[in-house]
Amino acid sequence: MTPPESELATQAKEPVATNRATDTDRYVDTRIRERRIMLGLSQQQMADLIGVTYQQTHKYDRGINRISAGRLYEIAQVLRVPVSYFFEGLEETGDGALPTRQRMCLELARNFTQITNERHQEALSHLARALAIEP
Repeated sequence: MTPPESELATQAKEPVATNRATDTDRYVDTRIRERRIMLGLSQQQMADLIGVTYQQTHKYDRGINRISAGRLYEIAQVLRVPVSYFFEGLEETGDGALPTRQRMCLELARNFTQITNERHQEALSHLARALAIEP
C-alpha cells in the first residue's frame, strides 16, 4: 500500500543531511589521501599546511567529513595538482576504494621517497626495472 499524497509531499520536504559525505566525497577524499601519500606527507604535515587540526585531516582522509570548495582548492595548491585531479576517474568507479595494485604502488612510492641513501634508491630502481622485464 502506498502512502497518501500528502505524506509523500511531507517526506520530500524533509531536510537532507548536508554534512555527511557522499560516495563522490569519499572518492575525492581517497584521491587526496593517495596524493598525500605519494608526496610522503603525514596527516599532521598536511594539517599544518592547510591550517586545520590533525583530527580534521584524519576525517578528510577517511571520508567522514565533506570538504568545502575553498578547502579543496587549498588542498590542491598544497598537493600541487589542479582541483580536477581529485575527480579524475570518478565516472569509472562506483566506490572510493583503491584497487589493491594501486594501493601497493602508492605504498611503494611513499616508501621509496623515505629512503635517504641514494645508492639504495638506485639499487631498488634497478631491481624494479629488472623484475619488470622478467618474463
